[in-house]
This record gives sequence, C-alpha cells and structure tokens, in this order.
Amino acid sequence: MTNPGATAFISLMKHPLKFRLFLLTKLPSAYFAGVRVREVDEKKCVVTVPYKWFSKNPFRSTYFACLAMAAEMSTGALALTHLYKRKPAVSMLVVKVEGEYFKKAADTTRFVCVDGELIRQTIEDSIASGEAKSIRARSTGTNEKGELVAEFFITWSFKARK
Repeated sequence: MTNPGATAFISLMKHPLKFRLFLLTKLPSAYFAGVRVREVDEKKCVVTVPYKWFSKNPFRSTYFACLAMAAEMSTGALALTHLYKRKPAVSMLVVKVEGEYFKKAADTTRFVCVDGELIRQTIEDSIASGEAKSIRARSTGTNEKGELVAEFFITWSFKARK
C-alpha cells in the first residue's frame, strides 16, 4: 500500500525554493553545508554534500559530521515520503548511526539509499502491530569518480501514534 501523501511530499522535496526554505528553517546546518536532495522517489533517494568552506575540516576533506548528515538525509527523506500526512500519524526517531570511511572526501560526495521499500514495510508493520519497529537503512557515499568514500547505516524506529 502506498501512502497517498507520498506524491505530495516528493513534489515538495523537488521544489527548489520550498525545500531550501525547509532546510533553512528546520535544518540550518544542512542548508549552510550545501546538503541537497538531488533525486527522490518512493524507493530511492540521492543526496549530495559539497566540499566547501562550510563543510570542510582542517585536513582538506569534508567534515565527517557533514557526511553523516547527508547520509541520514538520504534515509530520512525516504521515511518522510512514506509518512507525510499519514493516518494514523507515525513518529520516527534515529536510534543508531554507524559509519565507516574508506577514502578522503575532497569533492562532492553523493549518498544513495535504495531502502525505500524496506522502510515502507517497516512503517506498515508498526501500524499493523501497534508497536515500535526498527530498520537499519544503508546509505553509500561516492565521490565524483564513483569511488566509495563512506558507508552509513542509520537505524530508524517507527511507532504509530495513538
């Protein structure tokens, strides 16, 4: 079953002005770091973070927290797609973040999460059971050459509100 609000949420995410305003007001650090959603649908989300003044560290690479922020957004945007205007409302919470870094991030890093269907099913299971359910979503970050820079696992918990 597809959330009827998914299409509306995807439209909002793809609207450059509305999404940037959302980032500025709700996630200002992501806005200033240059984190941007490049692609989103119900199954896949692509988020980029540039290597620039606001996102860099003293070692001439992207600060690890900016990489983690982009990875989390790639998974969280998929969750929000399946929760937008959902009845009953479902709360979501990050309960664990795991990250591994493989290569210096010295240009734009592109994070991809393709766990949209697993996230949707976890949300459906939570609604059906009335209990909190968790999913460990994977997001992989590559550089402009396509080389693996980092891999994150973000564990989300979902619970239908009463």
